[in-house]
Amino acid sequence: MRFAIMESVVTPGGHEIDFDRLLVEELTALGHSVEFYVPEGHEFKWNYGVPVHHLPGTGVSYKGAKGIKKLFLSVKREWHRQKWYQNMYVNACQNKFDVIIFPSATYRYLRALKKSALQHSQVPVLFLIHGATPEEALRLNKVALYFKHNKNIRVGVQTFAPKKLRLSSPNIKVYGPPNYIPRDIDGEAERNKYDADVLRLGFFGQYRKEKKIEAFLDAFISCDFKRPVKLICQGATQTQEDADDFARIIEKYKAVENVEFWNRPLIGTEWQKGLASVDTLVLPYGNPRYLYHTAALISNAMGYKKSIIAAHNVNPEILAHYAMGMGFVDGNMAALKQCIELFVNTYDDNKEKYISALNKAYDDFSPRRLAENIVALAEGDFDRTHKE
Repeated sequence: MRFAIMESVVTPGGHEIDFDRLLVEELTALGHSVEFYVPEGHEFKWNYGVPVHHLPGTGVSYKGAKGIKKLFLSVKREWHRQKWYQNMYVNACQNKFDVIIFPSATYRYLRALKKSALQHSQVPVLFLIHGATPEEALRLNKVALYFKHNKNIRVGVQTFAPKKLRLSSPNIKVYGPPNYIPRDIDGEAERNKYDADVLRLGFFGQYRKEKKIEAFLDAFISCDFKRPVKLICQGATQTQEDADDFARIIEKYKAVENVEFWNRPLIGTEWQKGLASVDTLVLPYGNPRYLYHTAALISNAMGYKKSIIAAHNVNPEILAHYAMGMGFVDGNMAALKQCIELFVNTYDDNKEKYISALNKAYDDFSPRRLAENIVALAEGDFDRTHKE
């Protein structure tokens, strides 16, 4: 089949880039062709190596906008979305592709579809949703039901928690999220650059001042470890206030020998190398939305085959079904300290158990399986989708 990916995210982060890359590489590996359709002026941060077509109507970002300006930009975005929909409808009528994918959709994409001829597309139109809270699921289900008689309008929702969502519309199919793998490096070789006897824990992501990183660091340095261990603490900041605060934290803990700070963003290959360099990913706290939405580091942990220490409100279904690490009650720093200490001191005893669970999770949520689910959705063979 010929897949057309309509990508309209103006400032894609690492997650969107990895997801689009996954679609291109895995669908191509299954024997399909892929090309992009994007708003005029859109520039990719990654060369996906496939044709790119530009459509009238620029992408619109709300970043920094408030009040009347944000309202104006919202109207402009919806106006341009209608332009994209109309052009994709015309291209479909001209038989330029067999399937349309909106890779990072929300219920708003479907709401806007009510006003567009694209709802009558002669080719399948797939809206891929990256998780939903129960409240979001209610809105999504309601708008999806509007199109239940439009056989080519189909919605795919990826989540680790399908039983928590009441998605009953017949055109919605639920399946597991993909893991993200090190596509450009040798992960094992990257880890082998460091002392094999030292257990390396990694804390990765964007640093914001409201994060409870000092409580996490205090818990770590108060542990009574029985073996060599090191914590890599990486932070990327976007505001000067956050940058100043992270610099303060680095200064505060600089004398701690087994804590190493990486005060920089990790992009592309550097991000892959950073994740691959550690043994275990630490997720010491999480927003309640991650009870439903996928935490990207969980998908990275499975793809890079790294054990985890995670708060219980971060995709709890994973540790419930895969013994790939240890969990603790979010917000309880005493429990976090106990969990880190127990994990580190029993790591050698449990390592094989973690490896076995990670191998199972890697297979169950492989990028190839996601591609197979999308093909099944495109072909209308909903029963063939894997529902982990």
